[in-house]
Amino acid sequence: MITVYHNARCKKSREGLELVKNSGKEYQIREYLKEPLSEEELGKILDKLSFYPMQLIRTNEKIWKEEYKNKDLSDKELITVMVKNPKLIERPIVETPNTAVVGRPSSKIEDIL
Repeated sequence: MITVYHNARCKKSREGLELVKNSGKEYQIREYLKEPLSEEELGKILDKLSFYPMQLIRTNEKIWKEEYKNKDLSDKELITVMVKNPKLIERPIVETPNTAVVGRPSSKIEDIL
């Protein structure tokens, strides 16, 4: 089963979801702003992405710039920050049983479908 971590207000997220829909594969949508991820869930996604937490953070968001930009945070602390502020999580994320990608550019999603 494919999981799309989706923000309906984001154009790139909507584009990514459309690619998954058009693939004909079974999928589910997780609107992570409405149903936030746990630290454990986010950790598993990071493992599948082969990302360090900092690679998944939207550093141009106002909350990042005002509250976290100049702090020296550990990976565990960065995960906690993203769980508490899911708006900071890059999107869309498309997860399969074995891997995951951030759909920027959208062609990365096509590569795993």
